[in-house]
Amino acid sequence: MGLTIRQELEEREKKILSPYACLSANSRGRLYDEAERCDLRTMFQRDRDRIIHSKTFRRLKHKTQVFLAPAGDHYRTRLTHVLEVSQIARTIAVCLRLNEYLAEAIALAHDLGHTPFGHAGEFSLNELHPGGFKHYVQSLRVVDVLENQRRGLNLTWEVRNGIVKHSKGYGDILPIDSAELPATLEGQVVRIADIMAYVNHDMDDALRAGMIQESDLPEELRQVVGDSSSRRIDSMVRDLVLETAKHDDGALHISDLMKETITQLRMFLYDNVYRNYRVHNEFVKAQKIIRELYDFFLEHEFPNGNGSSFEEGIFVKRAEENDKRHRRVCDFIAGMTDRYALDLYTHIFMPKPWSVF
Repeated sequence: MGLTIRQELEEREKKILSPYACLSANSRGRLYDEAERCDLRTMFQRDRDRIIHSKTFRRLKHKTQVFLAPAGDHYRTRLTHVLEVSQIARTIAVCLRLNEYLAEAIALAHDLGHTPFGHAGEFSLNELHPGGFKHYVQSLRVVDVLENQRRGLNLTWEVRNGIVKHSKGYGDILPIDSAELPATLEGQVVRIADIMAYVNHDMDDALRAGMIQESDLPEELRQVVGDSSSRRIDSMVRDLVLETAKHDDGALHISDLMKETITQLRMFLYDNVYRNYRVHNEFVKAQKIIRELYDFFLEHEFPNGNGSSFEEGIFVKRAEENDKRHRRVCDFIAGMTDRYALDLYTHIFMPKPWSVF
């Protein structure tokens, strides 16, 4: 009997991919044992498909990237963000002969744990939940536990590792300490593709919103990366690919000039966009919504699965072990879209006009 298509793909990877790539056939396996029944797709392709078909992934289309519940159709959402990260990561992976399916799966799943209202929601849940809250940890919880009717998606170790290690916060783009990085080069590619994506699309959205002008960007930065979003992305990707290929040592590399430029672009966004009074004012409002919903659901049962409790306003008092209750409330709110949180808040807390006949 000949090889299956999946086995042929795995053999092709061995011949074509870089010695530093993570081969599908060499995966450390899934969270729990599962027969690889598919004879068409590799493990990482199956992971990608499970992520795309998940409910949590679909909800990303109504979650904030920077601008809360934006009225304009052209502003980024959390869904378009992960798609742009995926595109950049796949381009880099192909150029470096890495496993693009692994990079794609990590990129598509890396923000599944993000809250409504972006980092405003994350900040609030981190204060409210006794165990704290980090979106990358919640992303792993989504794929391990919450999705698929609490059976999880049972993804491979490499994808799960890339998810939980993708975030860098204010940290270095390519830290010296390897413990901060994903174990695979593909995961590390997603980590830097995430930065490349958001520094460019957040600037693009801020320009669209009239918060900044292209001329506000310091001239020395524009000379390095160009004066448009496409040129900036191309400059960053090209630098990473060429520097990494030049070193050829199993690590990602970026020139000192480009690293400093990206760092300065990120600080420019913090100073001129993320901390802008228009964004900050909405941030404060969003925090109030999250806090009041959290407190409410510590005392009351959630709307049921078919939505009838939401419509009828039936929220039953609930007695439950405190730690478990906090965990359920945190999961419930973290999974909300912006508009669901707004609608639910209005339904619970805002007075409703009525009349007696």
